[in-house]
Amino acid sequence: ERLYTRLECGKSFSDSSNLRSHQHIHAGERPYESPECGKSFHTSSDILVHERIHTEERPFCCPDCRKGFNYNFTLTVHRCIHTRPYKCPECGKSFSRSCHLTQH
Repeated sequence: ERLYTRLECGKSFSDSSNLRSHQHIHAGERPYESPECGKSFHTSSDILVHERIHTEERPFCCPDCRKGFNYNFTLTVHRCIHTRPYKCPECGKSFSRSCHLTQH
């Protein structure tokens, strides 16, 4: 159940702390600053993800080749190398990216 609603945009949240974090966006506030590079962020979770750039932390690991990634999205894109999900209906050849199938 979403009890906390931002009247400006209509976005609602299940707890008040998430609403407070969201309000930083409307106020233009970026209270979380990276000590490494000075870049600032709206939420504490955003800066934690950003800090992986500086620490070289790679918490998302490919189960096929053990390569590590900063972001889950990057791992998802990488996994297509192994699964080659784009298959030519005419010859059966598989590709890791849809644009490669289109070029084929």
